[in-house]
Formats: sequence, structure tokens, C-alpha cells
Amino acid sequence: MSVAEVTGRIQQIQAQFARSAGIAPAATTTTASRATGAGATFSSVLGAEQAAAAGATGSAGEVWTPPATRAGGPDASAGRRVVAEARRYLGVPYLWGGTDPEKGLDCSGLVQLVYGKLGIDLPRVSYQQASAGRPVASLADARPGDILAFDSPVDHVAIYIGNNKMIEAPRTGLDVRVIDVYEEPTAIRRVLPDAPVASTGPAGAVAGASSLPAGTPYAALFERAAARHGVSASLLAAVATQESGFDARAVSHAGAQGLMQLMPATAAGLGVRNAFDPAQAVDGAARLLKDLIREFGRTDLALAAYNAGPGAVHRYDGIPPYPETRSYVPAVLAHQSRLERA
Repeated sequence: MSVAEVTGRIQQIQAQFARSAGIAPAATTTTASRATGAGATFSSVLGAEQAAAAGATGSAGEVWTPPATRAGGPDASAGRRVVAEARRYLGVPYLWGGTDPEKGLDCSGLVQLVYGKLGIDLPRVSYQQASAGRPVASLADARPGDILAFDSPVDHVAIYIGNNKMIEAPRTGLDVRVIDVYEEPTAIRRVLPDAPVASTGPAGAVAGASSLPAGTPYAALFERAAARHGVSASLLAAVATQESGFDARAVSHAGAQGLMQLMPATAAGLGVRNAFDPAQAVDGAARLLKDLIREFGRTDLALAAYNAGPGAVHRYDGIPPYPETRSYVPAVLAHQSRLERA
């Protein structure tokens, strides 16, 4: 083991001890810790970190480059935007309950602010953020822009930036900083959209940047809502296929309206003023599905709740025994599978 690796391990152990003991850990070798010496100002810290904003640096000072994005995997460019946005707040003091960088930020306030700046709505508190988006199996599978959650029950969140480092708002007396991931996270969540899945023609040329098949109606709206809310574009398109056959003027016998067949009361609760407006309908449906997936933890149960209502799913502790719902869920999943294979 090299001297740098030994030093890094010592710092990791010190950070773990500091969190459990409630004392400030020894300074790390990041740009932030060097800038915070002897009377450093917030602007000096920010300036130092912005100079390093192209990527996180390892113990030997090498610039970390995200691995090549796999088709259907996380969008690396979106991850880099999250990291760059998070770095803007390095040096902001910790403030419990803080959501304003002019005054101070707490851990979940930082996370919510960063993703909100990129158009992704997240819950306010850490334990809710720890169930947003999609689960990531382990730190080895984490990518820049993922949310790291710690402790059980969850009481701390941070933003992963790669190379076993994260940006966090730690605790009173410390500022927003870059630090090694000092322990295995309780949960890792991915709220960023998947990378576009490019299709190839007979000559092998890339045929498009959308993750949906060419010719999918309202594809741009599904992609935009997916990027904003962390719900798969293919799932949104599959719901529209089943609900209305992409008919933005459709009205069901029960009174559900528009492309995503939102009931008037549901639409009003989502802030959708006109369910016949495809843009409003898709965005509202994406927010609804995001909440249902978070509530039930499974896509099939979220779809059942979309069709029959969340109360019915809770009452039957699963997909309700309604013929319509029992056929609806596999039909939507089949549409989604077809869209993703095309």
C-alpha cells in the first residue's frame, strides 16, 4: 500500500470516529480543506473548488473521469452537471434546517437545492430523499450524481462525485465540503435519467438520441418529464399507450381525461390545470408515478395504484383483485418492454 493510500485510509478512519464522537475530523487533502485554513473566506473556498470543477481529484491529484456510459445506464453528462452544481456551494456553512445558501444549508437542504436547480424535484428531508428514484446495489455501482444516505433510520445524505468521494453539508461548525465516503451507505439512490439508448441502422450509424423508438408520439415530453422527475420515459410512454392510445383528447366513461387519463380531482391535486394539455398531463403523471413508486417500492404496485388508487393497493396489500387492474398492470409493463426493445 502506498503512502498516499495509507494517508487516505487514516483520514477515512478519522472521519468515521469524528462523526460518532461529534468532533471535527482532521483536515483532508482536498482543495476545500487547504482553502479553509487561517481565515479563509467563502469566496476563496469557492474559487479554489471551481478551479477543480472539471472532476474530483484523487490522493495523487489525478483528475477522475467518469467511466463510459452504458446504453440504458445513468446519463454521465447529467451526473457531471449535478457535481458541478454541488461544487458551487462548497464552503457554505452548515445550518440545521437551512435551505438558503446565503444563510446556510443542512445535508438534505443541499441535496434538494442542487437537484432542484437542475429541474429535479426531491423531498425535503433526508429519509425521504433516501427512497427517491431507483436503488443502486452498492458503492461500486454508484455514479456521480447519485444520492448517498447514511445511518438507520437515515439521518444524513450526500452527493456522490466519484472516486469514493462525496459532497456533504456535515454538521454544525463545518462547511459544505468534499470528503471521502467514510462508511458504506445505508442506501444509494439514482434520481437522474438513464442515458439515451441509441439505435443503429443497417450501416451502423446512430439513428437518434432519444431512448424511445423513432416515431413515438410525444417522445420529447416523456423524455423531459423523465429527466425532471426520475421516472423512466419508457414507463410514461407505456402508460399513455394503455390509457389513451396517445389520444390527448380522450375521456373515459369514468371521466378520466387526456393523454394520461387523469381524473379531475387527481389533476387538481397535481397542479395540472388542463389535463388535455399533453405537456401538463405528462408532467403531472410523472410526478404521480414518482410518488407512487416511492410509496410502494415497486413499479407494478405503483401502476396498480395509478389505475385503482393507492388505497386499494394498501387494502389488499398488493395488486387489487379487480379484473381491470389485473390486466392493466401486465399490459403497461408489456408496452414498456416493447418500447425498450425497439
